[in-house]
Amino acid sequence: MSPPRSILLIGEGNFSFSASICQSLSGSDTTVIATCLQREDEALRHEGAATNIQTIRDAGGTVLFDMDCTKLNECTSLEGNLFDLVIFNFPHCGRKSGVKKNRELLKNFFLSCIQVLSEDGEIHVSLCNGQGGTPADQPKREWHNSWQVAAMAAEAHLILSDVQPFESEKYQRYKCTGYRSQDKGFHVEKALLHVFTRSLPYMSPQKLTVEETVEGEKVQYQMPAELSDFIFREFLNSGSAHPVKIVQDSILEGLAEFCSVSMMPETIPFLLSEKQVQKCGGEMDSTQCYLIHSLQRDCNSESHPLADKNKCTILRSYSWTVKDDEESPKSAKSTVSPENMGKVRCKRAEPLKPARSLDDDPELETELYFLRPSLTAQLKDLIVKHKQFPTDSEEEAKSESSETSNAEEHHCVSNGTVCSLLGISGVVFRNVPINTWALPVFHELLLTGAFPSEPDPLKMFGQHFEKLFVSHGALLTAQQDELCLMVQPMGLIGKIFAVKEDISHSLINICISLNLDLLAVLLFAIPDWRLLWSHDPRFNKQFSIPPSLGTPFCPFSLFPEHFRFDISFWTGPTWDEKKFYGVVREASCGTVQQVKLIDTFSHPDLSQTSYCYRLVYHSHTNALSHTQALLFHKRLESALSAWLQVTIR
Repeated sequence: MSPPRSILLIGEGNFSFSASICQSLSGSDTTVIATCLQREDEALRHEGAATNIQTIRDAGGTVLFDMDCTKLNECTSLEGNLFDLVIFNFPHCGRKSGVKKNRELLKNFFLSCIQVLSEDGEIHVSLCNGQGGTPADQPKREWHNSWQVAAMAAEAHLILSDVQPFESEKYQRYKCTGYRSQDKGFHVEKALLHVFTRSLPYMSPQKLTVEETVEGEKVQYQMPAELSDFIFREFLNSGSAHPVKIVQDSILEGLAEFCSVSMMPETIPFLLSEKQVQKCGGEMDSTQCYLIHSLQRDCNSESHPLADKNKCTILRSYSWTVKDDEESPKSAKSTVSPENMGKVRCKRAEPLKPARSLDDDPELETELYFLRPSLTAQLKDLIVKHKQFPTDSEEEAKSESSETSNAEEHHCVSNGTVCSLLGISGVVFRNVPINTWALPVFHELLLTGAFPSEPDPLKMFGQHFEKLFVSHGALLTAQQDELCLMVQPMGLIGKIFAVKEDISHSLINICISLNLDLLAVLLFAIPDWRLLWSHDPRFNKQFSIPPSLGTPFCPFSLFPEHFRFDISFWTGPTWDEKKFYGVVREASCGTVQQVKLIDTFSHPDLSQTSYCYRLVYHSHTNALSHTQALLFHKRLESALSAWLQVTIR
């Protein structure tokens, strides 16, 4: 934090801390306002209070009495002021108040404080060891017996950004007072200073209607709302300093040491046709695909006037209102450069009814497509295209690679032929259940190339990646004709497999598929994959100067709470669990970390089945309070009733 220009001190007793602050800031232009709950005549009874108050005033500070910390916005003396730093040392309700009253004090203080806090301001709250209820307290109290400071701050949309020892020795004049409303001090030994900052608000899921060219035909479709925040983020663009780009660049640099690597610059559509999926056969699990129906009803609508210019405007036709339970249609614009969106053009969608897609309309005959679960199909098409119509740069590269001097620079050479990898990377989509390490969206790096059968290329690449990631807990396992890179608890982070053997040339086609998101989480010790998609500048700031692999990420939201709610409902004779997961992701703004089926019951007389699921709400990216989690859960109940026609129990 840069030096604060304005400081507000709350709940002062003898004003010794404020006097120390003023002395340390002597000669600066920082404004200091010190306040206390007591009237002036009561405050002056504290030992040394009169001298400390005079010190504050002599230094240009202001002293305010009879100030309720839970009603700061009602104080006329603070009207129009916003503070860069608000300090509240050892808050207490007074007398023998219990933990519940002190929790309420903290919650109401935070709710009041954000009214006078600057946008980038900090709130410092010092508590005795054990009171805060975080893992930083040693020993840690039982949760129900603590003040739950992080949870109380979340009620005001604040996150705990740092915890430090309270260094009372830095403030020479400071004498702690106010314990149980007496001159007796609190136990400052091992006390902790908790630093709180504002959280970004939750982003409402958007309904996007886009148009792409798939196998030469223009297709207009509606992107599932739960995926709207994962597209057009451009993390892999040239010049990006996002973790997935850093990981990709590092991998490609390592591979270039023993074979040439060429990344295809082409942009490719998000959609796959049924024919493309069928061509991949067993290489692609169609059960994990998002099914998409084209929107023929919009085939004659005019494109947005900006669609044919350098930037493409995306019209967001519908979004949730996060603050209440009702849905609110609205339109917003965002621009994406055409080279980064696979020649996507956006159309203005019709106002949406409270239904998630057109999949359930039996009268609407539309062609079926799939959101790409892998880049395999499109890489194959691009390879065929490049063989038929090589670009000038490819011809030049091919000519250069045939020179003996260039071939000697690479280790993988056969009969004078330099072996190379051709690759592509981008976002892929998996319609998977909700659990901690099941990613519905991630960046895939896909590489393929033909290599001599001796030495074994499968083994060669396997050893390379195992050496690269073994220090981070990765394990290489052989499964049939492929090698899998596994790490716990994430699971599969990549695989290497032989596609086809060319007997005539004694070459083996090798394919390498890597999950860049899980690799970034692994290599930078990021606690949650959802952080990769955070809009908070504090995340990207840590990677603005690309760190070396293995540099641990420093979370900007510490010790976020988990909230568990159950939901039970009756369904008809059929039940599509994948649609349920989609509604959960959308209604909760992605805050549900895990969904577990607890119980089922089929009614013996009716064609109905009851399902009970347990949902875990947890967020490392935004402040998540019990109130907000409950709001999301209530909104989920409404969405399930409206969209999947279930009966909430």
